[in-house]
Amino acid sequence: MQEVRQVIREDLGKEIHDLFQSFDDTPLGTASLAQVHKAVLHDGRTVAVKVQHPKVRAQSSKDILLMEVLVLAVKQLFPEFEFMWLVDEAKKNLPLELDFLKEGRNAEKVSQMLKHFDFLKVPRIHWDLSTERVLLMEFVDGGQVNDRDYMERNKIDVNEISRHLGKIYSEMIFVNGFVHCDPHPGNVLVRKRPGTGKAEIVLLDHGLYQVLTEEFRLNYCHLWQSLIWTDMKRVKEYSQRLGAGDLYPLFACMLTARSWDSVNRGISQAPVTATEDLEIRNNAGNYLPQISQLLNHVPRQMLLILKTNDLLRGIETALGTRASASSFLNMSRCCVRALAEHKKKNTCSFFRRTQISFSEAFNLWQINLHELILCVKGLKLADRVLALLCWLFPAAL
Repeated sequence: MQEVRQVIREDLGKEIHDLFQSFDDTPLGTASLAQVHKAVLHDGRTVAVKVQHPKVRAQSSKDILLMEVLVLAVKQLFPEFEFMWLVDEAKKNLPLELDFLKEGRNAEKVSQMLKHFDFLKVPRIHWDLSTERVLLMEFVDGGQVNDRDYMERNKIDVNEISRHLGKIYSEMIFVNGFVHCDPHPGNVLVRKRPGTGKAEIVLLDHGLYQVLTEEFRLNYCHLWQSLIWTDMKRVKEYSQRLGAGDLYPLFACMLTARSWDSVNRGISQAPVTATEDLEIRNNAGNYLPQISQLLNHVPRQMLLILKTNDLLRGIETALGTRASASSFLNMSRCCVRALAEHKKKNTCSFFRRTQISFSEAFNLWQINLHELILCVKGLKLADRVLALLCWLFPAAL
């Protein structure tokens, strides 16, 4: 607390008791760069106060230098492992995460960008009491997104939350190219919205974002469309456009966290099984040199996207909603919209724009029809299971 008081005094020019009616000494959360405290302003508003550890800035350059030395040492011992990209990413991203004013601007940008999602909450920033090392924001409570027990106690639909999270990230990646890259469970909360009682996702910690170039975003759209609809020729083409080269099968497996056999059969056809998960884990070690080579050759934008995919997949696994057909269809909708918008933006012809709009509407209609067919099949399957149970246990049912 002595260091927290020191940072607030240096950056805001006042003592804690002058700024806040109350200030909890015990942090809500502590990480390597900062910690967050709950406080109440003199006007009665409850806020979260994020305070940077005072020695982090001075220490970070030494940490990166040490990382660079260690990576070079590993390279000498194991020439096939390429980890310099890790140092390059740390050099680029750490200074961005240390600027809390940039974090505040990211929060406002994504809030505006996704304002049409009424199930998303981004805490408001109090700019008058924020600096590069202190960030004051609206306090929003909730349970962690991977806490099934919390959701069950609060009657929050796990599948609905998983669908909403997929929509948020599909919109960020495919449509806007502005991606929150740290969606670990501590940064994604769920709650019942006060007043309406509807389920809501709260997105926290906006320090690390990836801005995708248009070329990358469109190639990534095409790749996921190809993976979802099992167009293997285009999977190869767009994987190679994204730097995978001859390692495109491995790249497809890393993106989807599915086996190459499942990618060829269609990732939306069947959910991942325990056997397939075990196969992937057992094979991962055998392919470490190739994985390292691949990570060294793909565009740097892909590295944070891969990290984000893995964090989201971890949440889906904890919720038991991983690789559902509906999540792939939502991704496909965003890809269709993004590609159509790009085409319309690059033509001046009214006729061509109308043609693109009709094609977009038709593609979205096809996705909706596919979803309806899957839903009907699911209902038929449920009816058959129920009929079988009635036949097996007539007295109980």
